[in-house]
Order: sequence, then C-alpha cells, then structure tokens
Amino acid sequence: MADALLFNPRTYDPQHFDPETRRLLRATVDWFEERGKRRLIEDYRSRAWLADFLAFSAKEGLFATFLTPASAADGHADKRWDTARIAALNEIFGFYGLDYWYAWQVTILGLGPVWQSDNAAARARAAELLSGGEVFAFGLSEKAHGADIYSTDMLLEPDGNGGFRATGSKYYIGNGNAAALVSVFGRRTDVEGPDGYVFFAADSRHPAYHLVKNVVDSSKYVSEFRLEDYPVGADDVLHTGRAAFDAALNTVNVGKFNLCTASIGICEHAMYEAVTHAQNRILYGRPVTAFPHVRRELTDAYARLVGMKLFSDRAVDYFRTAGPDDRRYLLFNPMTKMKVTTEGEKVIDLMWDVIAAKGFEKDNYFAQAAVEIRGLPKLEGTVHVNLALILKFMRNHLLDPAQYAPVPTRLDAADDDFLFRQGPARGLGSVRFHDWRPAFDAYAALPNVARFREQADALCTFVTTAAPDEQQSRDLDLLLAVGQLFALVVHGQLILEQAQLTGLDEDVLDELFAVLVRDFSAHAVELHGKDSATEEQQGWAMGAVRRPVIDAARSARVWDRVEALSGAYEMAP
Repeated sequence: MADALLFNPRTYDPQHFDPETRRLLRATVDWFEERGKRRLIEDYRSRAWLADFLAFSAKEGLFATFLTPASAADGHADKRWDTARIAALNEIFGFYGLDYWYAWQVTILGLGPVWQSDNAAARARAAELLSGGEVFAFGLSEKAHGADIYSTDMLLEPDGNGGFRATGSKYYIGNGNAAALVSVFGRRTDVEGPDGYVFFAADSRHPAYHLVKNVVDSSKYVSEFRLEDYPVGADDVLHTGRAAFDAALNTVNVGKFNLCTASIGICEHAMYEAVTHAQNRILYGRPVTAFPHVRRELTDAYARLVGMKLFSDRAVDYFRTAGPDDRRYLLFNPMTKMKVTTEGEKVIDLMWDVIAAKGFEKDNYFAQAAVEIRGLPKLEGTVHVNLALILKFMRNHLLDPAQYAPVPTRLDAADDDFLFRQGPARGLGSVRFHDWRPAFDAYAALPNVARFREQADALCTFVTTAAPDEQQSRDLDLLLAVGQLFALVVHGQLILEQAQLTGLDEDVLDELFAVLVRDFSAHAVELHGKDSATEEQQGWAMGAVRRPVIDAARSARVWDRVEALSGAYEMAP
C-alpha cells in the first residue's frame, strides 16, 4: 500500500491543484516513467545534455506556465508564479534526477532579476522566450570572487550613446551554454560604489559571448563564460545602482527555496530502492531488516524525511503569505536551504549504511542520489553562510513574538507577486515572528515533543543569560554551533504546525521528535567542546542534553510503515 506521506508515481494525483497544473505535473511524471530507468541512468552516466527533456518542456509549455508571473502572462489564465506548484515540480525533478531540476532551477534564478525589473521590453522578451521553450541563466558568480558581488570584475564601459560595452567573465553559471537570456551582474567603470552596479540581459548566442567550458563533469552545464566588448543597450538594462544589488539577493531568496524540495525528491526515490533491497536481502538466514540496528537506521531515515516534507510544505505557506509587513519567510527560506538539505544528506547516509555496496551499483538510482544529495547544501550559499543568516533572527524569534493572523495552508491558484517586489535587502534584525510556543503546546502530550520543548526553553535561557559576548560574536565557529540549536527549534515548530494542519499520525511525529531530541543533545555537546565556550556556556550545554523517551511499541508501529515501502515503487525499466 502506498504511503500517503511520500511521493509515489504509481499513485500520484495532485487533486489539490487546478486542472492544468495537475495535467502538467502528471505529464512530467509520465514522461520520465515512459523514458524508463535504464535510459535515465544512461543519460546521467554519459553526461548527455538535456535536449529531449527541454523539448518536452517546450511542447507542454511547462516552464512557461509555471515561471511566468501573472503580470507578464498577457492574460493567460494558467500562467502564474505559484510557489506551491513550483515546490511540487521541484520534488518530481529531484525524484528522477537532479540534472533536470538544475536546468529548471537556474532558469528560475535567471528570471529573478527580469521579473523584478521595470524594463517592460525585457520582461516582454523574457515572457516570449519562455513561451518558446527557452532556458535562462543567472550570471552572478565569478572565478576569483565567488558570489562576492561587492567585488565583481564584470565591467561596463559607457559607449557614448547611452549604452555600455561589457567585458568580463562569470563562473559557475548554469545553462550558460544554452540560455537565450542571461541576467548578468556587473559594475560601471565611470561610477564608484554601489551606485555603479548594473544588472543586464545578455544572450549566450551573441558573437561577443564566449563560452569557455563546462566546469563540472555532468549533464548539468555549469559554465564559465566571458563577454568581450558585449553591447548593452537600454532595453538590456534590468537594474542599476542599489536596486541591482537588491535584485541579486532577492533573486537568491526566491531560488534558494527550491533546494529543499529537490532534496526531498532525491531521498524518496532512494528510500524505495533501499527499503526494497534491505527487505529482500537474506543475511545469516534472515532478512537484513530483521536486525535491530537496520530497523533503527531506516526508521530514523523515514522520520527525518517526513520532517523534511512537513517543514518545507509549511514554509510554502509563509512564502505565499509574505508581504511588506510579514517577512517571516526570510528566516524560513535559509532554513529550507540549510536544514532540509543537510537532513537529506543524513537520510541518504542512514540508508547507505544499510544497503552498503548496493549503493554503488550503476543500475540503481541510489548511486546518483548519493552523489547529488551532497550538492544541494552547497548551492545558493553554503551551510555556514545560511546558518550565519539564520542567527540574525534568533533573539526576535525566541524572545519577542508579535501578533499575526493565522496562516492557512496555501494551495490556492494565486500569483505570488510579492516575491518580485521584496524591496531593499536589509533590515533582517527587525523582522518579527509569531510565538513558536503554541505549536508545541498543541502536542504537549507527546513525550518527545515535551522533551524537545524542555530543550527549546533552555535555549531561550541561554540567549538571555549566557549568549556569546562581543568577542565571542566574532568567533564564527562557536556561533555556528549555536545556530544549529536555534535551527532545530524553528525546524520543530513548522513541523508541528504542519502536523496539526494535516492530522499527521502521532506515532510518526513522536518518533521524529525522538530524533530531534538526540540532535539537539549532540549539538549541545558540540557547543560544550568549542575552544571559546565559557564555563557558564559549558555548564548550560551539558544541562541541555536529554535522552529521548523510548517506546518500543511506538517504534514498531512506525517500522511497519517503513517496511511497507518494500516493493511499493520501482521505476519502469
């Protein structure tokens, strides 16, 4: 029987979406299933460019329908920027292969500066290109500076006729080999400081655009390209000055979110393979799944995966409800990027410990899952960058809640237009949040939720009595350990909110919180061992360690759900 918590192509029918969205999502699943597992794996192994997939997308209008905001849709009823259905497609792409997701993801990034722009001609051109099935690229990073946009060496020289000539190179640019429009970040040579920033649109087919190479050994085309005296006219300029800087960061805010659901899709496909293999492998006369440590590892993997899905689904609601007076998404966004994707790594590692050598076999999806899951925490900012960002919200979130109207589940067919008018990318320390405690209060009767709540309350005490002093605030190593503790509280909060909205099985929820209790204790021990931790902080850390509440009957019931995944899905050959 299919597990309703996990994506299964055999039973997938997204009835919560409108008819055209349902058709496109199901058509995408069917395209992959008809292609078959052998072809999917062979394309991955041979590093084949995704021409067939992009032809399918163009024929169906997939990217155009999902990635054209209503303001640029020319009245097309089904075109809108809808984070809920974008998340659903991320999951499907991750399930079948991260290469497909990547071409889509960097198209999203490339469109970000365009849809934020007031340049009507550029917006119309982008909409037309999308309708024609083209892909896009985001020209921000550079070989010498990474994503340090303060130091860009893409230089725009005024041409004397109101335009510019652009010269410089970009690195790590997805779709740089095929993008009909590349949103490129640079700076003017005649203007100093942030007023000199420019975002402009370039075409990878222009003679002054030179494709250097694919910097990775993959179907993903992660390019290095160079512009040599590239002509930039008024219709190509998307943003200037501080607005260009804001457009860069706000685009990452939009695109960063997609990594979580891609990670979920990878883990789901890998889990079907891993459980099926373990259940049918006989070792010492017994199925591998008869061993207690195997059951614990697979149960933990399942619980973590369910937590990834619950958190990400709930974060969608905050993205879709965001506005100038509600910027809570700015915390939940790096959380999905950092926390969910690193949870994905743990899920894969737990399953790999079980299936061992099977995870290397070339005819399985798992072999590519084990590789590709590593990339997601390292895209759109590393784990460290995102943890540092999360810390900016800690005091307000834990200690100073504000009143907000309840946020419902947001699966309605609405256009999330605020994401393209986020405004200045600053003021994170002033963002306020609703009280996190009621989500925990609703499940106070569950033993491990209650135990984790003790740890969350202890973290509040830490912030008020033992927070890092001014000198320690420059010790990023120590701060990152604190950030992991805070991230767990936010992770648990949104999981509980989504559990209540969906009526999640309480056995699964309590088993998941047993995992989170152990995680919090582990990070507290890590903080205890940091070089600069004070005696008071060390004492607090050991005092925050808790043992989860063990319930063999509960764990057995959750194991039954995991065991039922054996044979529940196998991709068509």
